[in-house]
Amino acid sequence: MKLTDARILVLMKKKISRPMKISELSKHFGITDAEHREFRNRIKDMAAQGSLVKIRGGRYGLPDEMNLITGRLHGHPNGFGFVVPDKHHDTNDVFVHRKSMNEAMHQDHVVVRVESEKEPGRPEGRVIKILQRNTPNLVGVYETFGRDGWVIPTEDKHFHDVFIPGKNRKDAKNGQIVDVKIETYPTRHQPPVGKVIEILGKSNDPEVEVQSILRKFGIRQGFPPKIIKEAKTVAKENQPNDRKDLTDLLTFTIDGESAKDFDDAVSLESMGEGYRLGVHIADVSHFVTENSHLDEEAFERGTSVYYADGVIPMLPEILSNEACSLKPNEVRLTLSVIIDFDRQGNALATQIHKSYIKSRRRFTYTEVAKLIEQGSKKVKDSPFMQTLADMHHLSQTLRKKRFKHGSVDFHVPEPSIQIEEGKVKQIGVVEHNAAHQLIEEFMLATNQAVALNLYEKEIPCIHRIHEPPDPNKLLEFKEFISSFGLRLSSSEKIRSQDLNALLKKIQGTPEERVVNTLLLRTMKKAHYSPSDPGHYCLGFAHYAHFTSPIRRYPDLIVHRIVKKYLKHKCSKKEKKVLQTSLSEISDQSTQMEIQAMSIEREIISLRRAQFMVDKIGKTFYGIITGVTGFGFFVELENVFVEGLVKISSIMDDYYLFIETEHKLIGQKRHRVFQIGNRVKVRVSNVDLSRRQIDLQVLEHV
Repeated sequence: MKLTDARILVLMKKKISRPMKISELSKHFGITDAEHREFRNRIKDMAAQGSLVKIRGGRYGLPDEMNLITGRLHGHPNGFGFVVPDKHHDTNDVFVHRKSMNEAMHQDHVVVRVESEKEPGRPEGRVIKILQRNTPNLVGVYETFGRDGWVIPTEDKHFHDVFIPGKNRKDAKNGQIVDVKIETYPTRHQPPVGKVIEILGKSNDPEVEVQSILRKFGIRQGFPPKIIKEAKTVAKENQPNDRKDLTDLLTFTIDGESAKDFDDAVSLESMGEGYRLGVHIADVSHFVTENSHLDEEAFERGTSVYYADGVIPMLPEILSNEACSLKPNEVRLTLSVIIDFDRQGNALATQIHKSYIKSRRRFTYTEVAKLIEQGSKKVKDSPFMQTLADMHHLSQTLRKKRFKHGSVDFHVPEPSIQIEEGKVKQIGVVEHNAAHQLIEEFMLATNQAVALNLYEKEIPCIHRIHEPPDPNKLLEFKEFISSFGLRLSSSEKIRSQDLNALLKKIQGTPEERVVNTLLLRTMKKAHYSPSDPGHYCLGFAHYAHFTSPIRRYPDLIVHRIVKKYLKHKCSKKEKKVLQTSLSEISDQSTQMEIQAMSIEREIISLRRAQFMVDKIGKTFYGIITGVTGFGFFVELENVFVEGLVKISSIMDDYYLFIETEHKLIGQKRHRVFQIGNRVKVRVSNVDLSRRQIDLQVLEHV
């Protein structure tokens, strides 16, 4: 039997009672001389990844058995940190005091020894080994120090300043933002030493700040020449051979005003007692083939990165904006999902085809919403009016049915940032009109139909999953909403229908925003997985991402799987191979999605700070959206910006933080600041480098 990593771990847990050398492990597992080299390399790889730990004497053991935990270190500006355990550990984050860092840096993959647990569930430990350094570069502000200099990282979780010898400064000047390559990592006696590789610009330049965020996350903004060359070659391979001709269908795209990549088109036919919905997705997998340079690049990126005023695509523009973009009046290769619905929105049958289409028109959401609400007598609109009316009817039917059967309808607004000539002109709320709902429902129905199709054929794929909330967090949420006279089911298992009924009940009430926000924080995060437990928040038993292969790598993989098994069965051997590869792809895609969301949030915070920098001293009304031991966050009305009221700035009393009730209470005057309260505040300071807006509370409203 071939020993996999998982099998080795199981055998070591069951049969090995102490750390052993590789030769001893080899003897215990019956490894032959011919197999020894491969086995030795596997053990070393497992130690490098952290699933095994190498200790003195060249012996290897299980971390958990030695009170050791492997994981990624997350630093804090004050010099301490937390180790987030690797997924094979069943333990909470480990606190590491600054004296116990042992030369580790933020983001390093480390081994930590748990040495105490001052409170239940809150272990403390010491870094004993650095498995991998994960900071090859840093972005920061250059400060002159004689002939030499220092770089202070813009990411304050990096608690080490980097020393720059004079010969490595590359003419950097005081106050400039620079990109630094780490040449020597910190030791007990010296700081990290680096070399300036690029000067990004002045620290107060808004675009330089955006670049600094992108560099901090290691985002590649361009594509290597070999990727561009390959993209140009495959873009020409667009002949519609061996495909279903759907060019006669009335097909069109609906996207945002500024969109350039149109990867989904829709069609709808009235079929007597129901509808035939067509969702046609650009066949990106035709151009991006398995193990090609383009495929490797897309896997590494995982997703396109969208932020306030730009996008960094997963694929070169000759594909994302040209060959794979469903432009009007041009034949394009697609995968079409055809779903028959009755008038009640029940799916009756699904067909999937390799196809080609010709979109008749490029609509924007604003145009479609206006046509649905007001109609039109213009000649150019007349061919589409009945189809749009039927689409609106079907999408609203699907929407009502979805919420009735368990989808949770959150009402948490998203910021819309208007930028002109590099400056933030306005921050509002993203509009979500009837056209947005139309596309949303059709894409959800398609993703669900594809996942169900693969499930019924017993074909593995990457699923988009969302697990039920943690019972302890849900209990805290139930206790909090009871203060508003609200309650959830007393049963241990809370259904998504119960949550949706609660949100519907509070719609339009003063507590709507706070309950929505806290419930969202109670939820677990959706992620990609080869397993298929369903999507709790949508209320779907089976769900996968299929509709955006231009910008999401998991969708591209699902396309490949669907195409491969349209007319063929998946053998047991193929299923096993698929499961192995899908696990790695799921993990990578989830991590890159998290990174993309972090970039989006950080750039939003930067743009908000830039917008408020000339508003110091002005007063606003706002709602308390979060309470901590160091203060509370207030979302300002009208400008949709969040700032912090530090507890040290409230001078009238000593305040006690009640974590379970999300509030601060004055010890003498009993003044209360609670999540959901409306307050009047003044902008006291804006720190662009930390993306922080400080507020001073004036009064309750």
